[in-house]
Amino acid sequence: MEMIDAQISELKKLWRNKRQFLFQALNLAMIVFSALMIWKGLMFITKSESPVVVVLSGSMEPAFQRGDILFLNNQDDPIRVGEVVVFKIKDRDIPIVHRVLKVHEKPDGRVELLTKGDNNRVDDRGLYALGQQFIGREDILGRAVGTLRYVGMVTIILNDYPALKYVLVAVMGLFVLTNKE
Repeated sequence: MEMIDAQISELKKLWRNKRQFLFQALNLAMIVFSALMIWKGLMFITKSESPVVVVLSGSMEPAFQRGDILFLNNQDDPIRVGEVVVFKIKDRDIPIVHRVLKVHEKPDGRVELLTKGDNNRVDDRGLYALGQQFIGREDILGRAVGTLRYVGMVTIILNDYPALKYVLVAVMGLFVLTNKE
């Protein structure tokens, strides 16, 4: 009889551990899905496919340093000379953060922009796609409306050392799954 009671006790512990593990896995899933919902909400509010970007180079110094996080807004307001915009160039993955140097409004309503990094000597025509002299409004991901200094260095370091990214994610996952509370 004692042997049966001991086996029942072990089964209860095993079930409790499995239940606790499942609870922790659900907590991890809720954290991930909450982050995704916040990101999608920011995309909707800001009308930008990328509402937050990290400055990757020193081309905008002294206004923005490498590693600064920029908050973007892509409302339909006209873009003006002097505004800092983030734009994408066709066939390139990484967006560029530069200041608007010139705005050309065409009779048909189209807007063409010329940009330049504050720390660069020449405008961005050399960065644009082959044969492209200006960027259009459709190339703009958003204009900078706020910044967090140097917080994005974490992103830069994780991109420079990809193995570190996997280690960090594994450690965070283990922490969530093994946390007793």
